[in-house]
Amino acid sequence: MLVALLILSGCAGVLYSAYDLVRGRGVVVESVAQSSPLKQVEVNPGDTVWRLAGKRIYSLAELDAVFKSAPVNEPLTVSLITHGEHVERPGMMLTPEVQQLSSPSGITGSSRSHRFRASGWTRHYETFSELLQMIAQLAFGIALAHLSNHGANKYFKLALLTSIVLALGIAFTAMRTVLVAFVIGASFIAWRTLRGIPKLIFTAALFLVIGFGAVVIWQTRAENALELGDPSSSLRVQVALIGLSRITQHPVFGHGMDAIHLHWNEWGFPGKDMLHMHSTPLQIAFDRGLPMLALWLWLMIAFWINASRSARVASDLSDTNSYGILLGVLGALTGFLASSVVNYNYGDSEVTMMFWWLMGIAMAVQGELAMNREGPALNV
Repeated sequence: MLVALLILSGCAGVLYSAYDLVRGRGVVVESVAQSSPLKQVEVNPGDTVWRLAGKRIYSLAELDAVFKSAPVNEPLTVSLITHGEHVERPGMMLTPEVQQLSSPSGITGSSRSHRFRASGWTRHYETFSELLQMIAQLAFGIALAHLSNHGANKYFKLALLTSIVLALGIAFTAMRTVLVAFVIGASFIAWRTLRGIPKLIFTAALFLVIGFGAVVIWQTRAENALELGDPSSSLRVQVALIGLSRITQHPVFGHGMDAIHLHWNEWGFPGKDMLHMHSTPLQIAFDRGLPMLALWLWLMIAFWINASRSARVASDLSDTNSYGILLGVLGALTGFLASSVVNYNYGDSEVTMMFWWLMGIAMAVQGELAMNREGPALNV
């Protein structure tokens, strides 16, 4: 029941994202007056202003209304969509003179933006995509288990439909790494479970998901994003190279938690934003040292082997629900580890909570299987 509710909530988030994309967000800026307070936060034509001081706006009239009611001489944060990315620009100040103007925003624009990365019911598209990746694997695992044990029954069709919806949601986020990670995890459990023509059909279908995601990325993100020639890709490479050089200086105990934030520019990391290493293994080694990275890798491998063995037991017992959940956990873990190479997904609290919840579900199911396998006498 919990897994079913989780899958349905994920589908609800995807459907809301589709509605959000069709409805559009904010106001696409056509021109910015020199006297506009938005000049303070470097708003340019082509950007989309979609939130001011935490309030969503959908028209120029709404934006001006928020400007007139916002507090004066206090720093405000402007939320922008630029090249498909969500950007927060804090520090804009309003004066009473500006608020008295008929259009205090000082911009022109009449259309909403439909070129942004879906974030569903979460705070960020990266969080949303990582959560959907794990939930989609659960739905796909249940579909494969029913197909393997009972053929194309109604539960297979329903689980397959939900996994397709969730996969489309991942594509809406335009997250390249998570999209590839989903296909890696789903392909693994499909090749593990299926035989013959169905294996080839499902593998081909998964690559169609990649194709659809590529179209979304091309339409939404910065130029050359598909060729990894965008600023986001180059930033990740720079951060990784500098981080690797720093790890060699403190390989045993690392630099300590949050040290990267205190010494970002001092250590040569690029840009003004103090972020992270964009990689879970690198971040663990940087913060806590190589021995802790080895321990984390051991823990992940142990979970993966455990889930794999338990799935085999569930298959032998023809326990379809347990088999499907364990297949989904195995796919989710595979996808999670694949995306962690270039995403710091272990540093996102929502994603980490979902990850450990799935591992807990796997352990609980394994306990049920052990009881069924060993018999009631041993249970007493």
